[in-house]
Amino acid sequence: MQAIRNYFEQITPLSDLEWKAFSSGLVRQEFAKKEFVLKAGKVEHYLSFIESGIVRFFLDKNDEELTFDFAFSGDFMSGYSSFITRNSADFNIQALTNTVLWRISYPDLQKVYEHTNAGNRIGRFAAEQLFLKKTGRELAFLTQTAEERYLHLLNNQPKLIQEIPGKYLASYIGITPQALSRIRKRIS
Repeated sequence: MQAIRNYFEQITPLSDLEWKAFSSGLVRQEFAKKEFVLKAGKVEHYLSFIESGIVRFFLDKNDEELTFDFAFSGDFMSGYSSFITRNSADFNIQALTNTVLWRISYPDLQKVYEHTNAGNRIGRFAAEQLFLKKTGRELAFLTQTAEERYLHLLNNQPKLIQEIPGKYLASYIGITPQALSRIRKRIS
């Protein structure tokens, strides 16, 4: 749990009382490799911090899995659109490795927002970061070739290249595994 507090304190100082308000709602949960953290059609009830592991976000379309995001140790993750709207998720979240999450429920997080100034600052920061990530990804698909997207990942997110199976990485940048293989051969 100290890793979560350290993360928050990079954003805003936390008093012991504010930390207690947040941490009292945290629950530790383990997921085995390939286990679903969230299934499409279900409501997301938690905002989670990844203590260890990797998760992927994907949807099923025409019997094909389309991966659109990943989260790693030290990241916050959630089916956030479902979490904030309280509607069913349209996508799945699956553990790619054995994964340990620290989770806070929607009602407990609302209490933190209501009773702490730091909670509001952290919530706003998290929402802004998610927005910037989403916008950047959308712009990349509109302005870059698949090879440019791969090179961007290679230069800016080497963790993705090193730790994610090729079929998921290919889906993430919007190409087939065969096309990814050709790109890798061309740039090596």
